[in-house]
Order: sequence, then structure tokens, then C-alpha cells
Amino acid sequence: MSYQTLAFTITNHIAYVSLNRPDKLNSLTYQSFVEIDQVIKRIKKNRDLRAVIIDGKGSDFCTGLDVKGISRHPIQMLKLLFKWLPGNANLAQRVVLGWQQLPIPVIAKIHGRCYGGGTQLILGADFRIALNDAEIAIMETKWGLTPDMGASTMVSSLLPIDQSLLLTHHAQPISAEQARDVNLVTQLSDDLDGAVELLLSKLLQQSPDALAANKRLYQTTYNIFNRRALARETWSQIKLLVGHNQKRAVKRNLSDEKVPFKSRKKW
Repeated sequence: MSYQTLAFTITNHIAYVSLNRPDKLNSLTYQSFVEIDQVIKRIKKNRDLRAVIIDGKGSDFCTGLDVKGISRHPIQMLKLLFKWLPGNANLAQRVVLGWQQLPIPVIAKIHGRCYGGGTQLILGADFRIALNDAEIAIMETKWGLTPDMGASTMVSSLLPIDQSLLLTHHAQPISAEQARDVNLVTQLSDDLDGAVELLLSKLLQQSPDALAANKRLYQTTYNIFNRRALARETWSQIKLLVGHNQKRAVKRNLSDEKVPFKSRKKW
């Protein structure tokens, strides 16, 4: 199966998934979400696989959502957020939490910029290895939105609440070192390939059944699949999208005009 926005290969029982829009800095389109979801399902069916490596082609891991592309097709935003039941994961959430549903280790290799949807994507990985000069950002607030890709369930298991709020409210890039210090990144290296291969070699020495059991055990302990949080994420995002202040946030960032915000809604 060929993909438009991803490169997918399997070598020696390892699945390699690469964001493959280097000319667009690997920004995420609606098609990207569909294909990531398809790849996760494909990997889940293959019981011979031992691990997954996620990376990005070109200069950056991922600079976030392709806002201009998706804004030209509003129906695509609805498709990303749609779910049959409030606690179910929608398409936007499945591309993050789907990695957690795989019973094998998932490693994210981070280089260059990793912003917005890219940061939420790596939160689905079990391990996040970053180059020393990488940059990480949770950018949604800059556009008058809130993280809505299942990130709240993952961030709450990684960061203290004040650090989570600071990163989300601030909506500005932090260095890889700062990201490691707040536990957003697992490990830093100036040799990304070497660091990932070393971790992978250690994981492959263990029983795949033991690794799967460990992953499920800690997911239960950390309450990763929190249906109430998933419902709240989607409801909050929809409420923001239909509000006046989200449009003002976009205008403030796309022009020099500092449009004043209106009074906040009742939350």
C-alpha cells in the first residue's frame, strides 16, 4: 500500500513510519491523519513486529497542522472531530492514542521543529528521543484553540499541572533541553540514529510478551485512556471553533492588526 503523506517500511520486524512532506515541513493535512490511522491499524494486525520508529523527512519533524489547507475545507475539520460517542477517540485523537494501543514499543525520533500537532503526535510514543538542537511547542492556544488530539491524557501522565499549563498557555517553542527537564522528552542526543538504535537493541533483548504486559500495566496505572478527558477535549475544541475569539486569535497572528478579544464564554 502506498501513501501520499507517509513513508512506511518494515525491516527486521521493525516498522518505520516517516512523515513525508518535507517541502511543507511535514505539516499535517487531513490526509495525514487518515494515513497515520491506517498505518496504526496495519501495524496492530502484524504480530511479528517488535517495535515502531516514528520520524520526519527533511529539516523538521513536524511544524503542526496545515492550517491553510484544512481551513479551505471546513468539512475536514468536522471529520477530524466527529465521534459516535463522546468518550470515543475521534480521528484526531486516534493518531496519538493509537500508538499507545499497540502492544509494542513506539519510539519517536525528533529533529528540527516539532510544533503543535507534531508535539501531540510524539506524545503517543512510549519514548521520545530528540536531537540537542530540536525545538518543541504546544501551539494551539496561539490560534485560539486547545490541544485536542488526546494530548491531555498523555500530558497529565508526564508533566505536573503547572508545567502543562505553562507550555500550553505560552504557546511558544522551548529548547529540547527544556523539554527534557519537564519530562516532555525522554532523552537528548547529538547522534539521533545512534541513540535510537541503542535503545532499540536493548528493547529487542526482552520478551515481546513482557514488554506488551508492561505497557498495558502502566497505561492502566496512569489512566491513559480517559474517556471523560477525550470527550472534554472535543467539546472544548468545538466550542472554541464556533466562538468569536478563535477568529480573532487567527487574525492577530496573520496580520499586524491586534484585534481585541471579547469577554470569555462561560466554561
